[in-house]
Amino acid sequence: MDIFANLAHGFAVALSPINLLMCLIGALVGTLVGVLPGIGTIATVAMLLPITFGLPPVGALIMLAGIYYGAQYGGSTTSILVNIPGEATSVVTAIDGHQMAKQGRAGPALAIAAIGSFFAGCVATILIAVLGAPLTKLALAFGPAEYFSLMVLGLIFAVVLAKGSVLKAIAMIVFGLLLSMVGSDIETGASRMAFNIPELADGLGFATVAMGVFGFAEIIRNLDAGAEMNRDLVQQKITGLMPTRKDLVDSTPPILRGTVLGSILGILPGGGAVIASFAAYTLEKKLAKDPKRFGRGAIEGVAAPESANNAAAQTSFIPLLTLGIPPNAVMALMVGAMTIHGIVPGPQVMQKQPDLVWGMIASMWIGNLMLIIINLPLVGIWVRLLRVPYRLMFPSIVIFCAIGIYSVNNAPVDVILAGVFGLVGYWLIKHDFEPAPLLLGMVLGPLMEENLRRALLISRGDWSVFLTRPLSAVLLAISFGLLLLTVLPALRAKRDEVFTESEN
Repeated sequence: MDIFANLAHGFAVALSPINLLMCLIGALVGTLVGVLPGIGTIATVAMLLPITFGLPPVGALIMLAGIYYGAQYGGSTTSILVNIPGEATSVVTAIDGHQMAKQGRAGPALAIAAIGSFFAGCVATILIAVLGAPLTKLALAFGPAEYFSLMVLGLIFAVVLAKGSVLKAIAMIVFGLLLSMVGSDIETGASRMAFNIPELADGLGFATVAMGVFGFAEIIRNLDAGAEMNRDLVQQKITGLMPTRKDLVDSTPPILRGTVLGSILGILPGGGAVIASFAAYTLEKKLAKDPKRFGRGAIEGVAAPESANNAAAQTSFIPLLTLGIPPNAVMALMVGAMTIHGIVPGPQVMQKQPDLVWGMIASMWIGNLMLIIINLPLVGIWVRLLRVPYRLMFPSIVIFCAIGIYSVNNAPVDVILAGVFGLVGYWLIKHDFEPAPLLLGMVLGPLMEENLRRALLISRGDWSVFLTRPLSAVLLAISFGLLLLTVLPALRAKRDEVFTESEN
């Protein structure tokens, strides 16, 4: 009964004119970000963080949430029509979606992608509402030691699920933790790692680092890659959006499976929409009677990943709203937006800020409805936007980023720092370092330090407190086990490589 009362309260908040407008803006911007390749959700949310400073907290977070799940919808449009995934989550959709478009079935592919996303979004919203309160009650039993161990687990998950080298992922987390320590000591106020530079006395701005490492670095990378890509299919007119009865029958089980899989993977720290879409596609291929159909225009190859990525995008709000732990880089930016507004993420948010939590949950359902309307009838407009040359688009994005960063503290130094981190981010991408764990490390750093110190203060400096408290010990054991499982295969592969080279 409580859930229905809370949801009713949430809809009352979400349906206020300002919040409806924020939801619409978020959905539109998200779709635009998904459609235009080379910008990305993380970069966009990072760019818009400074703007949220002047907005009411509920409206600001509703808009940022809309951008995140809206981009999952928009990404499918370019994947299907042009074989250019606007979002990393839509890479898998391009495999069969583009083949369907080549066969003249772009309409049904787009429709199934939108229907799958809408269904998954609705289920995920209900899941957030159902799991929110029980998880918050569980989280309230956490003390400082448990919180510290939970954050360690979150960072280990980011390592386990990061692409490429394990050592590089660990290095990124450590780098993020170091960046979070720049400024003043949280207890004594003594300056640390600020090198007597007055502008660094308050620490590095989260928005500044995020904008540099994701926004500016992404632009440099796209310009470096020569982003004028082949857009051969854009010229064709999209007709016949309605899928046939067979299409609906074929895609219903994959939509259901993708929704369940995405909902589970979205909750896991470090998981999120990208892994969910790949996992859903792999599952469908394994279950198919004729796996050879995949890659040649199988509608299941569009339905499953699109449902999974949207479900995961929304259930990733569960650990954020209940535990205050961001499971991925976009959620880390959401924590940044909360802190900008003076909201401390964690289990207290659901009790102290019910308007924010339930308003955001209800807005997701409204946003999903808006996205169906925005995406299907307006396909033609999104296709035309793809013809805008990159050389016109990127300078305007850079100016927009610079104005946004400057507006936070009215400090020119912030713009210079964002530029510096842009070069750092570009270097990291070029050398196969994934910047997302860096952002998680930077967000969780201050919270980890605070809980570590608090736990040691309560236990009078006894480090065994992390192992004597059962819940904390279990979380640390899981973290250690996961790290071991990840590092051992990597070390074995490295050792085999060395032996092979020495034999040669």
